[in-house]
Amino acid sequence: MPEKESKKTARRPHRFRRRLRTRIILSFVWLGFGLTALFAFATWNLRSRVENQLVEKTLQREVDNLAAQVEADPTQAPFFLMFDAKTWSDKNAYRTDPLYRNLPDGLHDIRQEAPDGSSRAYKVAIRKGVMPDGTRFTSLIRYDVTDAADAAEQLMRWLILAVVLFTLLGLVIGIWSASRVMSPVSELASRLRSYRGSSDPQPLAPHFPEDEVGQLAEALDDYSSRLTEVVQRDREFNADVSHELRTPLAVIRGATELLLARPGLDEKVEQRLLRIQRAEQQCTDLIGSLLLLSRNERGQGNTLVARVAEQLLDAHRAQLGTKPLTLRMEGESGLTVDAPEAAVSVALGNLIGNAVKYTLEGGVVVRLMADSVEVIDSGPGLSPEDAARLFERGYRGTHAGHSQGGGIGLSIVSRLCELYGWQVGVRPGESRGVIATLKFSAD
Repeated sequence: MPEKESKKTARRPHRFRRRLRTRIILSFVWLGFGLTALFAFATWNLRSRVENQLVEKTLQREVDNLAAQVEADPTQAPFFLMFDAKTWSDKNAYRTDPLYRNLPDGLHDIRQEAPDGSSRAYKVAIRKGVMPDGTRFTSLIRYDVTDAADAAEQLMRWLILAVVLFTLLGLVIGIWSASRVMSPVSELASRLRSYRGSSDPQPLAPHFPEDEVGQLAEALDDYSSRLTEVVQRDREFNADVSHELRTPLAVIRGATELLLARPGLDEKVEQRLLRIQRAEQQCTDLIGSLLLLSRNERGQGNTLVARVAEQLLDAHRAQLGTKPLTLRMEGESGLTVDAPEAAVSVALGNLIGNAVKYTLEGGVVVRLMADSVEVIDSGPGLSPEDAARLFERGYRGTHAGHSQGGGIGLSIVSRLCELYGWQVGVRPGESRGVIATLKFSAD
């Protein structure tokens, strides 16, 4: 599993969403384009169908008329309304333009170069018949539709221009409409941004008319009011709890110090009193850290990490009992951190406490480096699921079993790191166990 040097806050995947202003503009653009394109298609289709029906009907009537005249009396000169018309038999077919010679019955579209070199478009009707003497013949009617084709091309150009112009018109109208529609929304967003960090935000609703944006402003005012009340109650609760807990802890500290000062104290009693004293100090540190977290405030101080680590190791050594586990510290001893000792003690204490809890035998090493601390244990190791979720609030690892704890210790460590700009991460050990790293620099 790749090394994980830092714990980052999980975020929901970001999905691309167009701005409301852009969506309004695009709606007008697509509306203008769609309606104009639909109109152009309908116009073009109607024009083509009417023209084709007219030409084809005329051609079919003329070719039928010509073929009927030849079949009735081939000696009579045929008459027709179209200028380009001819009939040929199989014997003199060689005199006919090869372009028309082998065309089957029906209507055809032909593009041919005229004698003057111009390109002409024709509608051609072909009808084959049989003379009374049995001679086969072919009748042709050709209708020049060049002007109609040119008119169609010109119409197409005008329709394309109309589509472009109406689309641009839709774009302009969309931009103007979006500016008018989004103006109060932008103003609302601007006022909200101006209230950032303010402890007493002013109501938004009086600045907007009684429309949809005004209703949104009223809803935001109501939400802001309820949120402010919740935050205020939370701060008061945290302050009250901190104050009320510190009073009995101070009593416990004073009583413990008095008892430890008595001469001739039994060794077992002294050990228990020292354990009570350490527990009281841990509670005091934890209360101070949680209070700072609730206020999102950094405490001030300059802490020697080696001294805190040694105190934590001494506290855990006193609780090992018969557990075959060695606790030691190695590395640089001059590492100092710009943070209160309580915050460093809570963060490092949770990492050491976890290592001691889940390591049944072997050792736990606290290694001090230039800007970080590593807690190395010889425990059962780390599963991929544990590595991904270890710092989630309430999550207990696969090796937790029936051990005590609510799964919030490492969550508190993660929150302290976010508050002070530290980094915390875990990775598997070289052969076994886990290496937890607490880095005090922001790099």
